[in-house]
Amino acid sequence: MKSAYDTAARKRPVNLTLNEDLIVQARVLTDNLSGVVESLLADYVGRERQRRIAEARTIEATMAMWNDFNAKHGSFADEYSTL
Repeated sequence: MKSAYDTAARKRPVNLTLNEDLIVQARVLTDNLSGVVESLLADYVGRERQRRIAEARTIEATMAMWNDFNAKHGSFADEYSTL
């Protein structure tokens, strides 16, 4: 499966503040904590990107339905407009 990010991109150090006990427990489970965090972060970014795309599509579909309704039936406010 192709990654959604450049896996060959340069790696750089970052500072994170994490629970010390959690780090100790994680280090018992893996020798490559950076790799695990990178993998989890890549999964998060992919899911969040898909969620935002789905949300944007839902908003666009809702606007299209409302505009279609308005074109067919007019605005409810037209009955009460004083203009």
